[in-house]
Amino acid sequence: MRLAAVALTLILAAGGASAEMRGHGGPVRALAVAPAGDLAVSGSFDNRAIVWDLGRASAAQVLRHHDGSVNAVAVLPDGGIATGGADGRIALWRLGAPDPVRVESAHEAPVAGLAVSPDGATLASAGWDGVVRLTSLADGAARVLAGHGGPVNAVAFAPDGTLVSAGYDATLRIWPDDGGPERAIQLPTPLNALAIAPDGTIAAGGADGVVRLLSPAGETRAEIGTQPLPIIALVLSPDGTRLAAATIRGSVAIIDVAARSVLFTLVGPGLPVWSAAFAPDGETLYTGGGDAVVRAWDARTGEPVGGPILDAAEDPLARFAGSRGAEVFRACAACHTLSATEGERAGPTLAGIFGRRIGTAAGYDYSPALVAMDIVWTPETVAALFEHGPTAYTPGSKMPEQRILAAEDRQALVEFLAEAAR
Repeated sequence: MRLAAVALTLILAAGGASAEMRGHGGPVRALAVAPAGDLAVSGSFDNRAIVWDLGRASAAQVLRHHDGSVNAVAVLPDGGIATGGADGRIALWRLGAPDPVRVESAHEAPVAGLAVSPDGATLASAGWDGVVRLTSLADGAARVLAGHGGPVNAVAFAPDGTLVSAGYDATLRIWPDDGGPERAIQLPTPLNALAIAPDGTIAAGGADGVVRLLSPAGETRAEIGTQPLPIIALVLSPDGTRLAAATIRGSVAIIDVAARSVLFTLVGPGLPVWSAAFAPDGETLYTGGGDAVVRAWDARTGEPVGGPILDAAEDPLARFAGSRGAEVFRACAACHTLSATEGERAGPTLAGIFGRRIGTAAGYDYSPALVAMDIVWTPETVAALFEHGPTAYTPGSKMPEQRILAAEDRQALVEFLAEAAR
């Protein structure tokens, strides 16, 4: 395994500098750039993290440990790396070492986000088990913060050490660093992403495509619409003047925080942009896409670094224009294909789903909990999945928590699958 990792590193490094860094075998779920701007680390649905030499735009090291997608990464103050996985574990790494120096069994469900405290002493993690965990980087001592009513998707520290978390329950929670009770702010939509500016302004991105700016105390100051699509990544420039909000369709809105308006939109291949990170000077933005590529953009102009984007993908649902079921399915298309020839993404292909027993699609690595279930996918069981949500209907699933509340939308989805996924 170690020899294979070294071989892959050498092959990738030989490719030379490029604005597109290729090496992952699945969507790039997480990105972070080192303070010096020389290295970046990415996590992917392929269960690996890659350390990138940004000067050469090539891979410097491949990190293998997790038994599921690497959903979160962070660069530590001492130059180390933290990775959080769908296996609920957090791994701490030293550059150049083939194995983690420490592993924490942090959550009972996937880790969705990581953040390092301003003093560099504590690592916060967001879990789909509904809790936030604070882990001492010195000795592993942990404190669990419970309060969210569902999966926690993001965590971030304010400059004064206050922790903020955002969840699928549509609440933003502010946790004082003195251990006092949290303040819960109810927002209109499930929250997927979070960032905090140097002045303490909180930015939250949700399923309705709106970026909300809140005061350090949680009062809403502005609502900035991007596109009517879920925001799945949100990152602030180091000086706090610009926000990058990435959507499930691949566009990235660059927002002027002071003007509270969209400056311009980066247009990629049309696949989800799962992650983003600014360079320390704020002039370059890196994005991680559903096509397994890390891309560099000029954050001042919105142009891709090095010229036009290669291999731009067509909208896979374009032929279903006007179909309500296809529009409902767009959120599913981030992780599932409709044709067996397209292979897998984060989840198994849905080709031939009706009549298939759960956990049996060829070639996909299912969780043991799903393999043990006695469910056959039919229009009725698929509708029930989205009526009740994966956490309740298929506990132990790697699938993100999501529900389709309107019965007519669930019906449109199953009718669409009956036609498109045969």
